[in-house]
Amino acid sequence: MTTMSAGKRQGTRRITLLVALAVFAQESTWNFYESQVPPLLKEHLTSAAVIGLLMGMDNLLGIFIQPWIGNRSDRTRTSWGRRMPYLVVGMPIAAVLFMVIPHTAASLPLLIAVMFTYALVANTFKPIAEALVPDFIAPGRRSRANAAVKIASSITAIVAALISIFLVDNHLSLAFAIPAIIMLVSILVLAATVRDSRSPGYQAALSESSQEAKNADHREPRVRDTFLEIIRDTDRSRLLVLAAILLFGGAWAASRSLMTPYGMEALDMSRGAAGGLTLPGGIAFILAAYPAAVLAERYGRLRVMAGGMSVFAAAMLLGTLVRTPAGTVVILCIGAAGATCFLVNAVVVLWNLAPSARVFGTYAGLYTVAWAGGGFLGPALVGAMVDVTGWPLMLMDIAVVAGLAVAVVVRITVLQGRPAPALAQ
Repeated sequence: MTTMSAGKRQGTRRITLLVALAVFAQESTWNFYESQVPPLLKEHLTSAAVIGLLMGMDNLLGIFIQPWIGNRSDRTRTSWGRRMPYLVVGMPIAAVLFMVIPHTAASLPLLIAVMFTYALVANTFKPIAEALVPDFIAPGRRSRANAAVKIASSITAIVAALISIFLVDNHLSLAFAIPAIIMLVSILVLAATVRDSRSPGYQAALSESSQEAKNADHREPRVRDTFLEIIRDTDRSRLLVLAAILLFGGAWAASRSLMTPYGMEALDMSRGAAGGLTLPGGIAFILAAYPAAVLAERYGRLRVMAGGMSVFAAAMLLGTLVRTPAGTVVILCIGAAGATCFLVNAVVVLWNLAPSARVFGTYAGLYTVAWAGGGFLGPALVGAMVDVTGWPLMLMDIAVVAGLAVAVVVRITVLQGRPAPALAQ
């Protein structure tokens, strides 16, 4: 029995590392894309609004593509499984397109065409790798697995920065090639080691489909069916989880994207110094990710999420009073550590509330849409509040949005009937 348990733990760690590798490879290209494609556009365009619109194209595509592709993978049945075919096809194509980007910089129409194609392809497998987590890993261990995935994703920002520092100025094509090569190597490793047709989630989906196929009216659930089922459910837990993701995603995005102008306007810092305010918080996020998962598995995900979000909101309020560069860095580190409790566990709560293993991919896509929606609306909402209250009170404005998200999570806890519901076990 001990040997079987040890083997199961080893298998969990193995698939966790492989999924983290896939996410690391994907996010390496995305982070570098976000930092280095705008200068290529700036060579042709003078309008920051147009550049921002083009850079937001991938998020807009993702809102439509990711739930659809997640659902499509849920309904795929092959000897290789339902996720791997999309990764094996999509990641190499995206890697090649990514390497081509700097070679199209001389022509704006060609550059935009390649950007669009890359964003289209990359969005088709973005939620797929993460959906392997609930496929392979039991509900009780998913927070730890997702913590490893979040850590891998966070490290890519450091990797992108290092590539930019050492290569971009003199070797632009090589700089774009390195994240693409990382992606190619990762998919080779995944293709050689992962068969998700053997995953418990895939086997459960096959069993459910086989049972329901006896019904003449049977069909596999589509995105529209899944979303309508969430909307119509008298238990509002899943809908409220999506609302909490949207709200807290907005607060988190505002605390990242508006921090540089906040530093300049409220703290009287230079642009460069203000731009570095969030870096220590990124390190705090990485350090807090695994403890946030362990605490959630011990005390309940909803309870830990609400506690961490409250810490984030309280840190923002405190930052309004402690208005110095050093104090703001400390506050942002505390806030990032608190936010980790939500970021690591929210998608796990959503997965664990899914009625069937057949919709894990769809739920991963819905999570991404809610998070992206928050990332789009949050900075705009907080920015509008800043227009009324002024830059010195921006952190308080963020705290208000985060407080709404806390209230939603507390409401979910009430609906679940106890502080540590079954989904947290």
